[in-house]
Amino acid sequence: MEAKWLTWAKEIQGIAQTGLTYAKDVYDIERYEALRELSVDIMANYTYESKEQIRLSFAGEDGYATPKVDIRGVVFRENEILLVREKMDGKWALPGGWGDIGLSPSEVVVKEIREESGFEAEAIRLLAVLDKKFHQHPPEPYHVYKLFILCRITGGAAAEGVETSGVAFFAEDGLPELSEERNTLAQLHTLFEFNRNPDKPVILD
Repeated sequence: MEAKWLTWAKEIQGIAQTGLTYAKDVYDIERYEALRELSVDIMANYTYESKEQIRLSFAGEDGYATPKVDIRGVVFRENEILLVREKMDGKWALPGGWGDIGLSPSEVVVKEIREESGFEAEAIRLLAVLDKKFHQHPPEPYHVYKLFILCRITGGAAAEGVETSGVAFFAEDGLPELSEERNTLAQLHTLFEFNRNPDKPVILD
């Protein structure tokens, strides 16, 4: 479970963002702006980011506050799983990223696999929808749902991308250091269960 301070900061930010979207009264707007600033203060107190950066990334969104969607491609080759090495931290992750406006989850995952690994793929089925707050990811300002989609390689070849510096398949007992912001060891072990049991039902949490 995520830290209480992070849950509070995100909830206050969500209330403020939604309130500012619909508020008409000048006094209500002031109150919601004060709530937004309180959420920024909480984040700044517990992280190393400046208030200015937090305002830009965390408290700079408009509209009704909703979770972000992170979509990850799950590709098995026999008993090994496809991972890419992220340039950002030098660690390994399932290919994927934020959902794109105008693209379906299947279209996003196929695009991400191509861009990050060089392989062409097709989406087969949804394996899991996970709420990131229930898993051991590093703290972050967004509320995130993670979609894991099983895919099959249809062509292409391993190739580094703009955001990746390595592409490889790994056995479950030989996994590299993982980019835990993107995927955890426990999540990968769960995905290997789908490879052993193709009829395993979709996981929702």
